[in-house]
Amino acid sequence: MTDYGNLIEPTLQDIHEASLAIEDHVLRTPLRQYPVLSELLDADVWVKHENFQLLGAFKVRGGLNLVSQTSQEDRDRGFVTQSTGNHGQSIAYASRTFGAKCTVVLPEGANSSKAASIAALGAHVIFHGDVFERSLEHAEMLAERDGMRFVHSANEPALIAGVGTYSLEIHEDLKDIDVLFAPVGAGSGACGACIVSDAVSPSTKVIGVQTVNAPAAYHAWKTGKFDTYPMSTIAEGLATESAYSFPIKILKNRLKEFVLVEDSDISDAIRLYVEATRTLVEHAGAATLAAAVNMKDELRGKRVVLIASGGNITTDQLKVALG
Repeated sequence: MTDYGNLIEPTLQDIHEASLAIEDHVLRTPLRQYPVLSELLDADVWVKHENFQLLGAFKVRGGLNLVSQTSQEDRDRGFVTQSTGNHGQSIAYASRTFGAKCTVVLPEGANSSKAASIAALGAHVIFHGDVFERSLEHAEMLAERDGMRFVHSANEPALIAGVGTYSLEIHEDLKDIDVLFAPVGAGSGACGACIVSDAVSPSTKVIGVQTVNAPAAYHAWKTGKFDTYPMSTIAEGLATESAYSFPIKILKNRLKEFVLVEDSDISDAIRLYVEATRTLVEHAGAATLAAAVNMKDELRGKRVVLIASGGNITTDQLKVALG
């Protein structure tokens, strides 16, 4: 195991144990091949449909694994976290499942459908700050003031082990994968994909994808420097000004390649998902298809898996993308 300060990188065994811990509370999502996408990319293209997951996103896997490991004392204190939406749903759902109170701090103007879902799950929703980082600061303040257990959306090994279970399912369901594209916001999903792939299919190349309008993790991965970058993306699942030390250190050691895509490419990919798969994929989830289209020449003849990480797109966002 690799130690980053007091945080230890999850192992494949940790991810297997997470799978057992959460299996009664989540869905095993389908991995499907689409001839239209395969023809478009001249490759054998498969989609891991985490947009079909409970709450419409992969994050629920991480929240359930983390809360399942906490003490009764922590559950009595309650949990507080920051989120742009899907992570907040995850902690709210896990808290309800294990009988704990939950507070979620969202940026002002957060995805309305995700915010409504968090509230419907019984969590106390607070809107604070114009971007994710201001929400994070407020959540940390609330944890210190009110004695709640703070859950960081990235620097939590149990979250990474939990979301790593979708990559475990991918490799159980499909062999000889050449390339696996994973979106990178805070980076937990891509970390899990790397840990699993390195252990069970070392020949699989994991490629991280972020938008040029929120490139903090990309630059931290390339340079090792944790600077703040302007953030203007429409993809709230990728919308961070800063990168986070724990997942970046894992990705620095394991991620084979990291690419950036334009927001316009992501909108094109949302439309393409509707046309080719008849499913709705939110902006962060569509980033992987956008990257694959841009890298078509490099993918020719290969077996490719795209992570459709979530489907929580609002009707207004969909209208803009389709328009």
